[in-house]
Amino acid sequence: MDNPPIRILLVDDHPVVRKGTRDLLEMHPDFEVIGEASDGLEAVELSGRLQPNVILMDVSMPGLNGIEATKRIKAQQPGVAVLVLTSYDDDAYVFALLEAGAAGYLLKNAREDELTHAVRAVAGGESVLHPSVARKVLGRFAAAPNPQPSAQSEELLSPRELEVLRIAATGSTNKEIARDLEISPRTVQVHLANIFSKLGVGSRTEAVLYAIKRGWIDPSALE
Repeated sequence: MDNPPIRILLVDDHPVVRKGTRDLLEMHPDFEVIGEASDGLEAVELSGRLQPNVILMDVSMPGLNGIEATKRIKAQQPGVAVLVLTSYDDDAYVFALLEAGAAGYLLKNAREDELTHAVRAVAGGESVLHPSVARKVLGRFAAAPNPQPSAQSEELLSPRELEVLRIAATGSTNKEIARDLEISPRTVQVHLANIFSKLGVGSRTEAVLYAIKRGWIDPSALE
């Protein structure tokens, strides 16, 4: 039995951008664009009503911007994957959106195959960062003093879950984690789902940031 298509909500204040993105995505049978929003408030309303799997979110929009919209959506629907698609790679935007719960961050100059891969990846619980954004994240954590590891990790996560999360922090896919740990990809998915539940997050990006801030993961593990 075929898997159901990935349900996608497009959020951008430019109709031409939305049409171009929709046309591109709808060329792929595993994608279904279920709605479009022209600002953050409409995105929050449509997300709650339509229940997408993935939201392609712009940053700068009238009314409610992408950062605040992402915060509200993730508070109400922690399981939805927000993939930022924007022209902005300013540090303030990057880190605010990752803190808000975005699972990925792509720039609008990304290639078609990069976008389609990113949608599939975040729908599967993986993280996607544009190379220039990834460098910013690495640079920020490399420059920050390493926090003292908290014993809380032992209380929250099992040793195997922490091992999965540390490998996930390097950008490895579920299949690569499974290969490294000699377990099945399905078992990796179960571990990640348990990690998300225990940490109260909805994406791999959020889980990794949570762990780095608490000293469970050395930032050099991301290199």
